[in-house]
Amino acid sequence: MKTPLSKKNALAYHADGRPGKIEVIPTKPHNSQYDLTLAYSPGVAEPCLEIKANPEDVYKYTAKGNLVAVISNGTAVLGLGDIGPEAGKPVMEGKGLLFKIFADIDVFDIELSDKSIEGMVNTIKSIAPTFGGINLEDIKAPECFEVEDRLKELLDIPLMHDDQHGTAIITSAGLLNALEISGKKIEEIRVVVNGAGASAISCSKLYLSLGVRPENLVMVDSKGVLNKKRTDLNPWKQKFVTGRDINTLAEAMKDADMFLGLSVAGVVTPEMLLSMADHPIVFALANPTPEISYELATATRKDLIMGTGRSDFPNQVNNVLGFPYIFRGAMDVRATAINEEMKLAAAHALADLAKQPVPEEVNIAYQVTNLKFGKDYIIPKPSDPRLITHVAPAVAKAAMDTGVARKPVTDWDAYRDELGKRLGLSNPLIRQIKARAKKNPRRVVFAEAENYKILKAAEIVVEEGIAIPILLGNRDVILGLINEHDLELHDIEIIDPRSPEENERRESFAAQFFEKRKRRGVTMNAARDMMTHRNYFGPSLVENGYADAMISGLTSSYPATIRPALRIIGKKRGASIVSGMYIMLTKKGPIFFADTTVNMNPDADKLVEITKQAAATVRQFNLEPRIAMLSYSNFGSVEGNIPIIVRTAVEKLHKECPDLIVDGDMQANFAINNDLLRENFPFSKLADGPANTLIFPYLTAGNIAYKLIQELGGAEAIGPILMGLSKSVHVLQMGSSVSEIVNMVTIAVIDAQRNEST
Repeated sequence: MKTPLSKKNALAYHADGRPGKIEVIPTKPHNSQYDLTLAYSPGVAEPCLEIKANPEDVYKYTAKGNLVAVISNGTAVLGLGDIGPEAGKPVMEGKGLLFKIFADIDVFDIELSDKSIEGMVNTIKSIAPTFGGINLEDIKAPECFEVEDRLKELLDIPLMHDDQHGTAIITSAGLLNALEISGKKIEEIRVVVNGAGASAISCSKLYLSLGVRPENLVMVDSKGVLNKKRTDLNPWKQKFVTGRDINTLAEAMKDADMFLGLSVAGVVTPEMLLSMADHPIVFALANPTPEISYELATATRKDLIMGTGRSDFPNQVNNVLGFPYIFRGAMDVRATAINEEMKLAAAHALADLAKQPVPEEVNIAYQVTNLKFGKDYIIPKPSDPRLITHVAPAVAKAAMDTGVARKPVTDWDAYRDELGKRLGLSNPLIRQIKARAKKNPRRVVFAEAENYKILKAAEIVVEEGIAIPILLGNRDVILGLINEHDLELHDIEIIDPRSPEENERRESFAAQFFEKRKRRGVTMNAARDMMTHRNYFGPSLVENGYADAMISGLTSSYPATIRPALRIIGKKRGASIVSGMYIMLTKKGPIFFADTTVNMNPDADKLVEITKQAAATVRQFNLEPRIAMLSYSNFGSVEGNIPIIVRTAVEKLHKECPDLIVDGDMQANFAINNDLLRENFPFSKLADGPANTLIFPYLTAGNIAYKLIQELGGAEAIGPILMGLSKSVHVLQMGSSVSEIVNMVTIAVIDAQRNEST
């Protein structure tokens, strides 16, 4: 079970820093007066005139083609009901965030204060020229049906009410695969839908399109079965009136093959479940508590195939599997609508994807060893990186086949490549490494626990299940900070290296250190004194098995942090050096920088060792290293000591590691700009794709480079990752943010996991 979210942390997430979750950023140069004359007056007149002459050019000269409006009036927000447009805005911003991170679609969220159908229709029609697509959200039934139907007639851009169709598409995919597993035919199954709101009606309509017979579908609302006795039904409910003489949910469930719940918790009993047909399919989607709990349902029926809306059980029905990619495909072909065929195409694409071999990063994310098609995996996972390249093309093709595409795709391979490049791997990488850490959280010493940011990071890693913190420092100070900031850390182990309670362990650590360093000028008294300091006591905890990893360095210099670790823990067996690496999370994906922190002026042999360590670390993140050995020269174009050292290292690597993709010497722009490299040096091992790992010829260059990219390029830095130590100790940058600390703890846990397995 997931750790319950705290109200305090949820509010802080939305409020800290810049309030909200999204922002607008320029996409064109804007620093010079000339840039501004092009961006606005008088230069902006030129695209205006072009668009006036040809309105379709609005897609060429503006952001319209990648811009979606997420529109709500706040009348049906999550399970909160009619809370108003302002209160619904956090949800709309969240939807915008999901559009961006999963499909690279920009969003303006728009909250309307009008509850009338006429008012909403007129407003949305008026603002539609701004957008390439419109996502209606959290508008209550039955108004949402008419609003969507009328706008479809009025507009010529993709439009979808996700509350209706998203759930329909995802559950349809699950239904198709569940039927395949159970060996049933869709035209023969009996379906019970509990709930008669927007989602339920849309799901039912799509099931009929898939082949469910109308006479085999029964819908139930809070007053009972929609049957011919009912006189209180609106026009949309009337379409699902059954001719069977049944009145209750229990009666409807008898011999049913599928149950879809879009209602309230606890309405399905074990007796109802037992009355269903063999191999029943149950999608209990009430949130946060399903119509029948997963544990109770699976204990009642062993032949059950079940899905819920929750991520902590198999087969989560999550709309994020659908809407980003449906809009992506529809907008890429400039579809005039999202029609039934496009929804069905998305459902079939999702169903097909679940039957394909699962990438390892998905297995890791969900803490399984071999996720494969079966009753516990009938729907793809939201973290699957293949969704954008699988679902969006299916939707685009359906739009073309049904004649609503205005810009058809002509090269499907190129289109899939373009989709894959839209999103760098930074977000997936962060999600992946956190998922790996959660699979087997380890004990991590927080050596600077008398600091609020360290304690806040500790709280987060506990809440996320990443690590088991051990807080190092004065107990009273730490507890005071915990109480002052109301942190959820009251059951966490606290160790004060200077306390009398640690006398025995401190003496043992000192004796051990003295034996290691007695011929390096360290006396026993000096060793005892050192063990009162956190950066010596902490590594000793790790060395002696009291902890699995350590982080430090937030408030102390890099040498003061790394030196004790090197003296106490030492190098990994077979390693001649220790080196440092940063992961730079850029818009082009993650790029690994080494050595940025340890080796000042490495010779060719040390560069070889640094490169091997970097390659092994990159593979740890399920990426194949593509390594550029950097210099101020390109393949000997300029002579000098540095190019010679780098070329010598490359020659040794080509001999010792023939399968490793590594080349140089080369300048940094050639390493990153693949077109430039291929045009000038087509023989290079990196000619077929850019480097993802950069080896710097000396520490100064690497250190300057990562800090410049971090500050000027807007990249997020994770590191430094220490490579070559026998155990997991990692150093924070001075002044690291809480999120950076959490990332480093995650790296430390993964490193500890790897050390245990080798």
